[in-house]
Amino acid sequence: MKASDTTGWDLPGAFDFRDQEVRYGAMGTGEPLVLLHGTPFSSVVWRRIAPLLATRRRVHYFDLLGYGRSHKQHGQDVSLGVQNQLFTALLDHWGLDRPDVVAHDFGGTTALRTHLLDGRDYRTLTLIDPVALSPHGSALVQTARQHSDAFVELPGYIHEAIVRAYIAGAVHRTLSEHEMNRYVQPWLGEVGQSAFYRQIAQMDDRHTDEIQDRYAEIRCPVTILWGEHDAWIPIEKGRHLADRIPHATFHTVPEASHLLPEDSPETVVAAVLDFIDQPTATSAA
Repeated sequence: MKASDTTGWDLPGAFDFRDQEVRYGAMGTGEPLVLLHGTPFSSVVWRRIAPLLATRRRVHYFDLLGYGRSHKQHGQDVSLGVQNQLFTALLDHWGLDRPDVVAHDFGGTTALRTHLLDGRDYRTLTLIDPVALSPHGSALVQTARQHSDAFVELPGYIHEAIVRAYIAGAVHRTLSEHEMNRYVQPWLGEVGQSAFYRQIAQMDDRHTDEIQDRYAEIRCPVTILWGEHDAWIPIEKGRHLADRIPHATFHTVPEASHLLPEDSPETVVAAVLDFIDQPTATSAA
């Protein structure tokens, strides 16, 4: 199975969340499946994956509040404490009950918080290198979180170089200039630069502290995919997470780092389709 790139990534839908526009899209037909991206990315991480999953499911995707094409503004709450509230509202807006969910990085945290704190059920949950255990945050995150005001004032060319280097550290392979631009562009300019450091400043271990002792309460089948060379979250943390979730399966993906949907989209597609079609997943629905 080959996951091919798409020339564009369409987010035609607009959802009003507390007077802030959240952009979303959907494709395919069938039972619902929702994709959640992480930071500092956007739903564009699913551009190779969503079309193939859409051959079997109605696939929904969106940009988290303050990310990608969704609304960005000064003083905005874009923390993990609000993203699960947004996801809950979107599930209501889409009229989805017990969808299959695939979530990467902060998207994994959002899916877990929505499940455990907001009581939303999933048919299955696929977690890809999720931020699920405290403490978390790279060296850049730790520094920028302490000095966010200074980072916001950096000259634009220096900020862009930082974002490019940061994203490059999330992949095992080398992104093409076109691929890199997809991730960098939303964070450029006055609005984008402020938004980039805003989301970093609001990263807080308390959002994982609130749920990490409750993973035994998860009410659906779970599988975890982890890049073997993840330099952002060591693979040992992934194994520790799997041990906390009853009956979770754990898969190491070779030649892949943290941004697994870029490093190995074919693996993600194959693993998700295999998982959601298992009899155990069907019987749990």
